[in-house]
Amino acid sequence: MPGPEQVDYQRPSSARMYDYLLGGGQNFAVDREAAEAAAAAFPHFRAAVRANRAYLGRAAGYLARIGIDQFLDLGSGIPTVGNVHEVVHRYNPDARVAYVDREPVAVAHANKLLEHEPLVTMTQADIRSPKDVLAAPTVADLLDFNRPIAVLAMGILHFLSDDDDPFGMLAAYRDVSCSGSYLAISHANQVTLTDEQVQAFLDAYARTPTPTLFRSVEEIRRLLDGYKLIEPGLVMAPFWHPDQPGPVDEDEARATNLRAAVGIKP
Repeated sequence: MPGPEQVDYQRPSSARMYDYLLGGGQNFAVDREAAEAAAAAFPHFRAAVRANRAYLGRAAGYLARIGIDQFLDLGSGIPTVGNVHEVVHRYNPDARVAYVDREPVAVAHANKLLEHEPLVTMTQADIRSPKDVLAAPTVADLLDFNRPIAVLAMGILHFLSDDDDPFGMLAAYRDVSCSGSYLAISHANQVTLTDEQVQAFLDAYARTPTPTLFRSVEEIRRLLDGYKLIEPGLVMAPFWHPDQPGPVDEDEARATNLRAAVGIKP
C-alpha cells in the first residue's frame, strides 16, 4: 500500500471516485462525498460509469478476438472486476497488458493483484508524458511496438484539458505504433445534460487534482486522427458492439453522455 505521504486524504481522487461508483472498496469518505455530488448533478452518472466499464470489456475482447495480443492501458485506474488482462486472457492467455496510472492507490492495488501475472505490468507514470511511459522498463520490456498494439484510453481523456494537449499525446503513442495497431477511447460528450447540470458536475470534479470536461463530437473525433474508425464509428458507448440480444435502448444510451470509438492505424 502507498504510504501516507503518497496519498492525499483531503482531496477526492477521480480514480477513487470511479472505484466507489463501481462498488469498489478502495476509496475514502472525501471520494464518496464528491462522487455523490457528481451523481446528484448527473442523474445517470452511475449508469454512465457502468457503461464505460462494459464498453472497455467489449472493446478489449473484440481486439483480442481479432488477434491483438499487446495492450497499453492509459489511465487504467484502480483494479476492479473485468480488468483488461482478465478479459483478453480468456481469448489469448499469452496476451501482454501494460497498465499505466499515476494514482498511488491504483498502482499499489494493481501491483498486489498482478504479483503472479508475468505478462501484465503496472507503471506509475503520467500518461501526458509518452516519452516517460514508453521508456519505463515495465512498458518497454513487455511490449513490442514493431508488432500491432492496442492503446486504450477509456474514460481518461476528459480529464485532460486542451493545455495538456491530449491530441498531441495520442499522436505520440500512435507514431510509435506500427500499422495495424489500434486506439480505443471513450469520452464525455454533452447529449442529454443541461448546461446547469454540466456545470454542477464540473464543480464536483473541480475539487479533485483532475478536473474534468466535456468535448464535442468533432473534438473527440480529432483525438482519433490518424486512425480509420471501425464500424459503427464514433457512437454512444452502449451502441458500440453491444453484447446483449435485441436493440439497445436509445434513451438510456444517450443518457450516458459517453461516446466511444475504436480505430485502426492504416
